[in-house]
Amino acid sequence: MYKESIADIENLITTYFEGIFHGDINKLETCFHKNAYLYGDIKNVDYLKSIKDYIKGVKNRQSPEELNETLKMSIIGIDIMGKIAMAKLHVPMLGYNYYDYLSLAKINGQWKIVNKLFTHVA
Repeated sequence: MYKESIADIENLITTYFEGIFHGDINKLETCFHKNAYLYGDIKNVDYLKSIKDYIKGVKNRQSPEELNETLKMSIIGIDIMGKIAMAKLHVPMLGYNYYDYLSLAKINGQWKIVNKLFTHVA
C-alpha cells in the first residue's frame, strides 16, 4: 500500500510538473480537487486563488516551455499518513525560485492536490 501510494503521488506530481511546464491545463486540472485553493507569497505579495482562477492564469500566460526554459522541477520529499500526504517541491520557472507544499488527499481511490502553498526564495 505504501509503495503504491508513493508511486501514485510521484505520478501525480510528474503530471503537475508537465502541466505547469507545458501550459497543459487539461493535465493540470486532473491533478487538483475541484475545490482546491492556492496560497502564496511572491516577493512579499500575497497570492490567493481558487483552482479555477489559477488554471485560467496558466492558460493565459506563456509557458516555461514556450520561453525556452528547461524543466528543472523536482520532488524534495513526500510524507504519507493513511489517505493524506504532504509533498515539498522545488519549482524553478519563469524567473522565480518557487517552493511548493502540496496537501494531498486520496479521494475515491485517487490522489488529488487539495491545497497548494508556495513561496519564491530569492
